[in-house]
Amino acid sequence: MTDTGGTSVPAQTEQGMAAVTSRHPASQDDNAVETAEEALEPPEADINELCKDMFSKMSCYLTGELAATSEDYKLLENMNKLTCLKYMEMKDIAGNISRNLKDLNKKYASLQPYLEQINQIEDQVASLENAAYKLDAYSKRLEAKFKKLEKR
Repeated sequence: MTDTGGTSVPAQTEQGMAAVTSRHPASQDDNAVETAEEALEPPEADINELCKDMFSKMSCYLTGELAATSEDYKLLENMNKLTCLKYMEMKDIAGNISRNLKDLNKKYASLQPYLEQINQIEDQVASLENAAYKLDAYSKRLEAKFKKLEKR
């Protein structure tokens, strides 16, 4: 501690310990006498208690952090299990769709000859319809000629 008029002020030494220096007010010339006293360390019991308290609190903090991390991993594990189940369901659904599609393709293949017959019948009906229109047009012309011949 440095004294500036009878009071002491702490000063630091090279080792980082506080040293007490004092100036006596009686000597006011440039050659003032300074004395240093070593600062006392706190008693061992206080340091030990503070260390125990610090380690206890650090242990509590780390336990909490590890518990939170453990809970995060448990949640992640549960999410992975649910995702796995969903993918299994989707796999089953895709398998069912694939089987149903194969069944439909087989049914379509078995119906193909009938569908070809229907197409042929449709073509024949269209041809018959065309022939009926031509026959109707020819009969109308013939009727018109007959009426024309009758009037003469």
